[in-house]
Amino acid sequence: MTTAAVVELMRNVMMTTFWLSLPLLAVGFVVGIVISLIQILTSIQDTSFAAVPRLAAFLGTMLLAMPWMLAKLMTYTTALLGDLGRFAGK
Repeated sequence: MTTAAVVELMRNVMMTTFWLSLPLLAVGFVVGIVISLIQILTSIQDTSFAAVPRLAAFLGTMLLAMPWMLAKLMTYTTALLGDLGRFAGK
C-alpha cells in the first residue's frame, strides 16, 4: 500500500465522518445559541433548562437524518469493500 493510497483512504474517512456529523453539530450549535439567548433574556441559569432542549434537538435530528446518514455510510462502506483489493495489494 503506497503512501498516496493511505492518504486518500484517510481523506475519505475524514470527509465521510465530517458529513455524517455535520447535521448533529449544526443543530447542536444553533440550539445552544438559542438556549443561551433565552437564558440571558430570562435570567434562568438552570443546567437542565439548557440540557433537555439540546438533547431533544439531537434526538429529533438523529431520527430525521438517520436514513440519509445510513445511505451515506452504506455507500462509503460498499466503495471501501469493493476496492479492498487495491489496499491489500503489495
